[in-house]
Amino acid sequence: MVKSHIALVTGASRGLGREIAIGLARDGYRVLAVARSKSALDSLVEDHPGSIFAYEADVSDNKTVEQLAKRVKKEQGTIQVLVNAAGVFGPIDLIQNSDPEQWAKTILIDTLAPYFTTRVFLAGMLEKRWGRIINLSSAASLHPPGSLNSAYGTAKVALNQFTRHLAAEISGSGVTANVIHPGDVKTQMWADIKEKALALGETGKDYTSWVDWVAETGGDDSKKAMELVLEIVSSSYDLINGRFLWIREPLQAPIASWEDPVDARPWK
Repeated sequence: MVKSHIALVTGASRGLGREIAIGLARDGYRVLAVARSKSALDSLVEDHPGSIFAYEADVSDNKTVEQLAKRVKKEQGTIQVLVNAAGVFGPIDLIQNSDPEQWAKTILIDTLAPYFTTRVFLAGMLEKRWGRIINLSSAASLHPPGSLNSAYGTAKVALNQFTRHLAAEISGSGVTANVIHPGDVKTQMWADIKEKALALGETGKDYTSWVDWVAETGGDDSKKAMELVLEIVSSSYDLINGRFLWIREPLQAPIASWEDPVDARPWK
């Protein structure tokens, strides 16, 4: 891996996205940090002059992503590492009581935004025959379906399947696509879940139990997700494609995701 490679990280103004951007910069990458507000990235850029560059964009808007791609190509060159870290948990409510706009927005940010960014940056990776697409998923996508988190659970299951389709398309190209579970981290998303679960009272007890567990344990160290990303961009992961990957020693024991598919279609 040549350390002149350029990495783009969405959701880089806070939480896991910020941690991953910093880790990639320290590892020698030129990092393009993307967030909806450029001012939210000011301190990040100031602390890493010459290695992290701020770009303002709402990655849930396809036209904005297309404009971002044109600007990045002109100002920076070809993206070869794409980390889709922007995400929201969305509504915690029964489907019949949920806000349809917030439900749809969850799908838009957590599933469609990674599609939008992948679509515009993949060609450059394929041309150079090396690249990494890393999508932040969640163990929630592997848990048995339950009440209250239909938007988030659906979004992350769809993100998993999108990544697997992508991995199948680019197999053998030198470019890989994987999803990761970054751990149970005490981030602003955790605080959002806490507020929404408490508002539901007894109905939200499953989520308040998770919130309390993360608080009591301190949660997973966000640096573990960054360390996993650095592993994935290394040559040791050249052949790892279309997988659900876990951080080292997570608080939540790894859950089985999927085996290599068996094509049993009768017309094949």
